[in-house]
Amino acid sequence: MPERKVVVASSVGLHARPAALFSQAAAQLGHPVTLEKSDGKRVNAASILGVLSLGIAHGEEVVLRADGDGADAALDSLAALLESDLDQA
Repeated sequence: MPERKVVVASSVGLHARPAALFSQAAAQLGHPVTLEKSDGKRVNAASILGVLSLGIAHGEEVVLRADGDGADAALDSLAALLESDLDQA
């Protein structure tokens, strides 16, 4: 199962607007993607409530995982989102 370690760039972390943009992008990919915090808690990346429940802060490293054909491209696109400041989007 492919994975990507990513440092969250959004100045407020994955809260409100950044979490919504991220989870919407994950839902549109057509691949099951998980988002995991450093404490091991893992959620469905397409779930806004799941993403918010992790309380991910600016500068925190997370792990994205996906499975299936095209999983690498899906992870690359989501990693690029997290590495940008979604507060400015």
